[in-house]
Amino acid sequence: MAGLLVATLGTAPSQAAAAVDNQACRPDGMYTTPGVDVPYCSVYDTAGREKMGADHQRRIIGYFTGWRTGKDGTPAYLVNNVPWDKVTHLNYAFGHVDGGNRLSVGDDTATNEATGITFPGVPGAEMDPTLPYKGHFNLLSKFKKQYPNVKTLISVGGWAETGGYFGADGSRVNSGGFYSMTVNADGSVNQAGINTFADSSVDFIKKYGFNGVDIDYEYPTSMKDAGNPLDWTAANAKRGSLVKGYAALLKTLREKLDRAGAADGKHYLLSIASPSSGYLLRGMETFPVTQYLDYVNIMSYDLHGAWNKYVGPNASLYDDGKDAELASANVYSTAQYGGIGYLNSDWAYHYFRGAMPGGRINMGLPYYTRGFKNVTGGTNGLWGTSSTSTCPVGAGLTTCGDGAVGIDNLWHDLDDAGKEAPAGSNPMWHAKNLEKGVVPDYLSKYKLTDTALQGTYTRNYSSSLVAPWLWNDTKKVFLSTEDEESVAAKADYIVNQGAGGTMIWELAGDYRWDATANGGKGEYVQGSTLTSLMYDKFKAASAYGATRSTIALPQQTLPIDVSFTNFALGDSNYPINPKIHLVNNSAVTLPGGTEFQFDYSNSAPGNAKDQSGFGLKVIRQDHTATNNVGGLKGVYNRVSVSLPGWQSLAPGASVDIDFTYYLPVSTPANWTVNVGGTLYGLTGDLTRGTGGATSSPSGSPSGSPSGSPSSSPSSSPSSSPSSSPSSSPSTSPSSSPSPSTGTCTAPSWSAGAVYATTGTKVSWKGHQYTNKWWTTGEDPSTTGQWGVWNDLGVC
Repeated sequence: MAGLLVATLGTAPSQAAAAVDNQACRPDGMYTTPGVDVPYCSVYDTAGREKMGADHQRRIIGYFTGWRTGKDGTPAYLVNNVPWDKVTHLNYAFGHVDGGNRLSVGDDTATNEATGITFPGVPGAEMDPTLPYKGHFNLLSKFKKQYPNVKTLISVGGWAETGGYFGADGSRVNSGGFYSMTVNADGSVNQAGINTFADSSVDFIKKYGFNGVDIDYEYPTSMKDAGNPLDWTAANAKRGSLVKGYAALLKTLREKLDRAGAADGKHYLLSIASPSSGYLLRGMETFPVTQYLDYVNIMSYDLHGAWNKYVGPNASLYDDGKDAELASANVYSTAQYGGIGYLNSDWAYHYFRGAMPGGRINMGLPYYTRGFKNVTGGTNGLWGTSSTSTCPVGAGLTTCGDGAVGIDNLWHDLDDAGKEAPAGSNPMWHAKNLEKGVVPDYLSKYKLTDTALQGTYTRNYSSSLVAPWLWNDTKKVFLSTEDEESVAAKADYIVNQGAGGTMIWELAGDYRWDATANGGKGEYVQGSTLTSLMYDKFKAASAYGATRSTIALPQQTLPIDVSFTNFALGDSNYPINPKIHLVNNSAVTLPGGTEFQFDYSNSAPGNAKDQSGFGLKVIRQDHTATNNVGGLKGVYNRVSVSLPGWQSLAPGASVDIDFTYYLPVSTPANWTVNVGGTLYGLTGDLTRGTGGATSSPSGSPSGSPSGSPSSSPSSSPSSSPSSSPSSSPSTSPSSSPSPSTGTCTAPSWSAGAVYATTGTKVSWKGHQYTNKWWTTGEDPSTTGQWGVWNDLGVC
């Protein structure tokens, strides 16, 4: 890794120290924008772990929604209601992509929730008069001064604003949103739109004091009819290009945030909200964007709901082998699936763990319910069915689940006809009142027509699922909930797995008991019971897992590019059967018989194979059970594949290997290649701790430090969009630069040469330079003081 290299001759001590410090703090597997000294150490320690304060060993990321202002009479949830001492990050929901492809929160008027409104008479919600904006953003900035360890991010998109946005009159503008901003009508990547959005994002976070950007794009998958039904027309027409556009978006954002951070002396965060369903992820290839993210927030909820008839938990931690939806699709009885149920948080965590260290993964936790009415069968409703042909207008469905309504649907949305959308959606404080049999004082504020309590809401709990629910046998109503028991178990899971923490949708759903003995209402109200429980669990925990591989990897690397190509569209993508495309970018010829090994996540069973004669086989499985009841064990399946004895791979040559597997996996990682008995890692794996120029067994130049500023985007293990902007100011090898002039004695730099040995001296444009690490094609006069070439001065 470049940050660990000894300072070379002519580098000022302060410059060398800065370079060492920043690369030493880079999280494992995270992409560095070439030529940029990213100030990682402003956010991360030298183990690559995020610095969040002494009492925060894991993240607690809370979504704060802008619409709960209390202006309509319903309970307000304002910035001063946030448990600032318990959370580590706040995501403001939502910004959107406007009609000009810019990040926006709407017109800057006095009624704008984010930047214009005020809250007169609300203690703690007074504006900071020193700031040029008002609204929620003013209060976020005000409270961050008191809690400087808490970071804020602007979240963009969400379910309602992925494919459009809400205008000033409250009506939705179907602009295409992310779908149009990232992909043109002809299916090509809209790099101009992406650049506009990324530039505006940098300007936005600087203007309003945010620490980064969170992308909530729902969903860039090739599965037909995924995401908001209002977006299906736009999305379906482009679904073969959505993953490519998503990768271009996040790569561009990463690079522009890196450059802005280097200029400002502070690292800007980039995160996403990701789907957790194996169905949606099947259409997202190998999720080729994890390298660009500080961390991923898994939306490990909405796993069951009224979009279909199968009654189950909103966010179970584990599979119990009885999921009615999976059983109906023969998942448990189809041998290739290995009995693995994929609608649970543990499966989703392991999916991402294949490509990332545990500490860069946060598990979603819902502070809201999902529910059904008229449930038949099941155990107190669990794994029963509930169906109707009266589905919400605009949902595009002719049959759906019979969602709970009225008093069982307090946080309801309105459908396109302005009617209550049946979903059983409630804040947890309301669910607790139902469980306790309390008729609360806020019902009339929500304009419900059915407000009488009927029957008893009995709490049930499945320890095998880690899921509580309420069952009203009188009404046949099932409400999936969370409470202290389930949240404590999930917090323990996060700690034990080495995961980064949790992400909460949304903070306003947490509860506390407002006791009459203390002058209260004798009902559950908004509070921080669940968040405080997690805080207490996490502050006593060990540090999170910062290393991706579970085995020692070679420190020396070869620049062999790996990408995964030729995916079928999602609904045709079974078995999942891409090509592994290997390009030998080293100066070494890989002889026939050269063995590659890599890990893929055990979110898919250990039965991967190839059909191209390369003998690809799984040589180690961490999880060997015939199902995943109780959770997947370990992390990986390790694969071996070799070049045929008759086929060598010369420098610049490529080869395609068939890779067949049966459940989605994120980008395989932890690659090694055995060349003549010497084991190398791959530069594009971006592994911490690898570095220094490497040589082939014959002494030929061969490698570069992984993750160093000289690594090209094409060295990444994931496919990099061909239309992405150039990320390094290199000169094409086909150009004919003129040699330097003057009295320079060192050989002239050549764009086509490989400089593998550290300290190689070249002359160029009247100066002499030495290289700090392996490089090729990078003009010494353009890389700057933090780049690969060290300027020794005029010659």
